[in-house]
Amino acid sequence: MTKTEIHQWIARCAHPLNTTDPGAPPTDLLPLLDAVRDAEVVAVGSATRQAHELAALSHRILRLLVEHLGFRAVVLEGDDPERLGLGAYVRTGEGDPRDLLADARPFLRLEEVADAVRWLRTYNSAHPDDPVRFVAASPYPPQNRTALERAMAQDVTRWHERTGDKIVYWGGLGHTVSGSARTTYPTTPPAAHRNVGSHLREHFGDGYASVALTFHHGNAPYPVPAPPSGFADTVLAGAGPDAYLLDLRADAPESVRRWLAAPARTRLIGPAYDPADNAAYCLSGGSLAEWFDIVLHFREITPVRFLTPQHPAPAPGGVVRFRHD
Repeated sequence: MTKTEIHQWIARCAHPLNTTDPGAPPTDLLPLLDAVRDAEVVAVGSATRQAHELAALSHRILRLLVEHLGFRAVVLEGDDPERLGLGAYVRTGEGDPRDLLADARPFLRLEEVADAVRWLRTYNSAHPDDPVRFVAASPYPPQNRTALERAMAQDVTRWHERTGDKIVYWGGLGHTVSGSARTTYPTTPPAAHRNVGSHLREHFGDGYASVALTFHHGNAPYPVPAPPSGFADTVLAGAGPDAYLLDLRADAPESVRRWLAAPARTRLIGPAYDPADNAAYCLSGGSLAEWFDIVLHFREITPVRFLTPQHPAPAPGGVVRFRHD
């Protein structure tokens, strides 16, 4: 197997993405509709929550699934929309999303998230008898990652069993991949355990669709250099357009199928990041074929639009965190 064979397959099967504008016609996303048409839960997981392109595309996908496939529930991973007042807002219009999100977890305090919440309210106003709702989050067990992942998945399965709603899960890649033993770095020791996506794949089978939003380099808002040559992101950036959609289940030569099934690493960046230790921020413990059904890849990313000014706060060892006013 050579990278040339993989690049040729990607170039042949990739569907170019023309825009990240949530209000743009969804023509370039129509292949995604066909790929997830039979899913009960579509999880949209980003390799970082601080890239504008990935956040805006998550909103675009949300609109697509609501308007074209009848999805009527949204998981906003990382916080409880009911606690924040977002559930009441999309039901009644009470409050302002920017104000409500001020009390959210830092990675949700984004203009891109506020824009999506406003759109949900606009949609519900036009469809009062068929609204979209937020899935409420249960209190999660502290300091127990295995129990946390299981509890997050149970919120989804209980909602589906109670309502029958098709659900959009908007979250981070480390949670959404279908990983029975996925490992995240740079925790010490590396955190290896079943995650949300693994539990949901077990429960829903092919009714769970794992959609990955990945990238090669850019600013988030700190500089993120190119990944190491052994990362899947390097291969994905070596072929196809600057932004594209790829169904990993598409027909492929045996050499490509072996690559997809081989142990993989892909970048995964949380709220703290050290550019000097770029290779340490990754996901492993599985293969691309296990983790993802669909990949939407960007060669370059730019920063999200924060609701409040952000200031880089260097920590020991060169790690950068962001302080919120």
